[in-house]
Amino acid sequence: MCGIVGYVGEKNVCDVLLNGLTKLEYRGYDSAGISLCDKGEIKIFKAKGKLQNLKDTIDANKNAINVPSSGIGHIRWATHGAATLENAHPHTCNCGSLVVVHNGIVENFKELKEFLQTKGCKFRSQTDTEIIAHLIAYKYKSSCDLLSATIDAVKELEGAYAICVMHKNEPETLVCARKNAPLLIGVSEDENFIASDLAALIEYTNKAIYLDDDEVAKVTPKSVEVFDLNKNKISKPVEDLPYQAQSISKLGYKH
Repeated sequence: MCGIVGYVGEKNVCDVLLNGLTKLEYRGYDSAGISLCDKGEIKIFKAKGKLQNLKDTIDANKNAINVPSSGIGHIRWATHGAATLENAHPHTCNCGSLVVVHNGIVENFKELKEFLQTKGCKFRSQTDTEIIAHLIAYKYKSSCDLLSATIDAVKELEGAYAICVMHKNEPETLVCARKNAPLLIGVSEDENFIASDLAALIEYTNKAIYLDDDEVAKVTPKSVEVFDLNKNKISKPVEDLPYQAQSISKLGYKH
């Protein structure tokens, strides 16, 4: 089991991400990591083992953190690749401008990896997730737009995914997408949240947009826009977020 959190807004980004990951510890994991978009620079912190190890790593590097505008975080249970620091999320493209976290399995990762290697992509991990980072970055070269690049990339993914993506050129934007894996967007005033489990955001808001399969969302502090894979905008309701067990089924868990 793995968990995703994302945040864009004026709160302390590190605190929100770490608090959200703490609420997801029950899912089981063997590594954890966060990435911050801090004054136009992508900064990544990872640790093996317990979440406290990540917290200690961040605390030891707190002087390197200014005032991030957005961030994404992940706790990982090793599937593709062993439980190593290199395989921990988040993962980046070659230049480190783009970063992604991912729940699920990319079934056609071998074919995509071979293609991306012909385009000069260098892989640092044994994960299928790193494929997604390189693929979106490859698409970004043409569009220079994170939303468009993400949509173009996920159309080529086979399997299951819930992803959250961030790019240094769009510091107050997160893009997320899902297929056969749960993902929702917590909605609040002048800030928004992304999570794979409502437990990670119930402390901050009681309003949410539930993504369905083959939907992609662009999330900023003041807006949430949802699109289909043809890049058509979709009207999605903002729903109350009851903290009840039966609401978990709305997230789309596959048994």
